[in-house]
Amino acid sequence: MPDTLAILTPFDIAALVGLILAWLIAGRLIEHPPASHPSVSCLMEEYRRDWMKAFVTRQPRIFDATVIDSLRQGTAFFASASMIAIGGGVALIGNTATLKQLTTNLPISASGPELGVRMLPVIGFLANALLKFVWAHRLFGYCSILMAAVPNDPADPLAFHRAGQAAEINITAAKSFNRGLRAIYFALAALGWLLGTPGLIVGTVLATAVLLRREFASASRRVLMRQP
Repeated sequence: MPDTLAILTPFDIAALVGLILAWLIAGRLIEHPPASHPSVSCLMEEYRRDWMKAFVTRQPRIFDATVIDSLRQGTAFFASASMIAIGGGVALIGNTATLKQLTTNLPISASGPELGVRMLPVIGFLANALLKFVWAHRLFGYCSILMAAVPNDPADPLAFHRAGQAAEINITAAKSFNRGLRAIYFALAALGWLLGTPGLIVGTVLATAVLLRREFASASRRVLMRQP
């Protein structure tokens, strides 16, 4: 492994550092945007709080239970998909001959061991995504319990307090879920490294641009920003 790492050029290392910085900076910007230009993720936080306020007075509450269940199912699906992808990536690293065979028709000049090293960032991002999805799934479970603890009587002093707690747990779960999705975006960007360092740079730029456009310049954001 040390000999293989020595094959990587300073250009490779710089591109890899750029990938990690782009991931961290994009996440920071999305979760802490300028007050004058909030991201879709931040806008959805207020809608989640409004949801829990409406939940207190909604009878029956079957709709809310269905929504929180669908959120849990979504996180479970992505967690399972991430786990399968990690297993496939590890298997390829353990059998670089297969990886080389799979990339025969691609413009790749790297050797088998070097291709294995270039798969490591992909697996790293997928592992991060898996951990985020698992935690989001658990938090959505906590949220469902808090929702069940909300008194049926809106006049009960605990009703809106419990609903507020559920909203904040819901928001925290959504943040973890969104972080998992961002990790998947950058795992796909890291796959560009199989095509060489320029492929990694292009993948990083594209992943970052797509993420920021969807958070700050998408049609869905314009809909969320509409005033009554």
